[in-house]
Amino acid sequence: MSTAPLFHVMAKPTGAACNLDCAYCFFLKKETLYPGSRFRMSDEVMEQYVRQTIAAQRGPQVTIAWQGGEPTLMGLDFYRRAVAVEKKYAKPGQTIENTFQTNGILLDDEWCEFLCENRFLVGISLDGPRSLHDAYRRDKGGQPTFDRVVRAVRRMQEHQVEFNVLCTVNAINCRQPLDVYRFFRDELGARYLQFIPIVEKEEEGREARDEGVKITDRSVSPEQYGRFLIEIFDEWVRRDVGSTFVPFFDAVLASYVYGRSSLCVLRPACGDALALEHNGDLYSCDHFVEPNHRLGNILEMPLAELAWSEKQRAFGQAKSAALPRACRECKWLFTCHGECPKNRVLKTPDGESGLNWLCAGLKAFFAHTERPMREMADLLKSGRYADEIMIRKPEEARHAAMITQSNPRKTGIQITEEEES
Repeated sequence: MSTAPLFHVMAKPTGAACNLDCAYCFFLKKETLYPGSRFRMSDEVMEQYVRQTIAAQRGPQVTIAWQGGEPTLMGLDFYRRAVAVEKKYAKPGQTIENTFQTNGILLDDEWCEFLCENRFLVGISLDGPRSLHDAYRRDKGGQPTFDRVVRAVRRMQEHQVEFNVLCTVNAINCRQPLDVYRFFRDELGARYLQFIPIVEKEEEGREARDEGVKITDRSVSPEQYGRFLIEIFDEWVRRDVGSTFVPFFDAVLASYVYGRSSLCVLRPACGDALALEHNGDLYSCDHFVEPNHRLGNILEMPLAELAWSEKQRAFGQAKSAALPRACRECKWLFTCHGECPKNRVLKTPDGESGLNWLCAGLKAFFAHTERPMREMADLLKSGRYADEIMIRKPEEARHAAMITQSNPRKTGIQITEEEES
């Protein structure tokens, strides 16, 4: 029997408050939801979040997730109290894992000692080498942040803090995918890399299906996103399978192996990843922290009841129910399912709303990687390891390299003429 949690909640103890001013950040604008707020989670809300999350999970492992805004702004003592509360409510035989997404600016030795001692899994936000990272990720004074973030990574490595990298894919760094990937792998020594596409609406808060939604110039284009993923995948599949982990690649592979992705944006339904604001308000999703997607407050109604409510179930089921016909008939439906609803801002060729901004790039990636994905899936289904795909005949490896090197900017793009996904 599966012991996976029934839902996952990302708590935002500082709400939208942050010590950076990243140009593309959609969440900074959420401050307007709580005018006059200090954006600090009370110990009462923190204890209820921890207690109710632990109580709702049936398996032996519970994840307590901290995000922002910037969660380090709460100060270290807040998390010391949180860990004490976790120990207070943990059931016998239950393991509590804390995840912590941060920009790293405030991580000093004391922070790192605490994170290591309590086995926090840290996600560090970094967009690649210096020029690519500093293009959009600056502080409130407009100063670059690259050096400070890399210092935080080195401190975590010194203190043996487990960490992964969260890298946005935007209009600037998308042009240099291998520089980004190799920087993380070779210079930073990171082994777990999340690539999150920036699809930024000029007017955040508008529904994706609203007419006239415009996407900013900071956003990655569909074609650029496809090329970015393809070039990294080609390097990864030749030399890094099993040693460098890219969740998006794993999620697509899971679709081939199990018929179901491990990533919410690629599953038929969503709704099991919720967001908790600093005051206890629970929202349907981190990308839908908006008044019409507020489920309630955990001080007034149990978290589990809100997460399992009819409103939340309808939110999750709408992911498939709202797909246009072109997506439902697409070859890649099994591994895409229209990607994230927040990015569905286009119309299909026949004029139906709900086509994903990233569609063309995703289709190019799925077409380009179909053969190696099927090869790895066959290896796993036969009880072998996916990294065996790297053990090829020399002429096969040379041929694969020649294909990529002959035209790296266009590899895999327009490889298929399937219907729009």
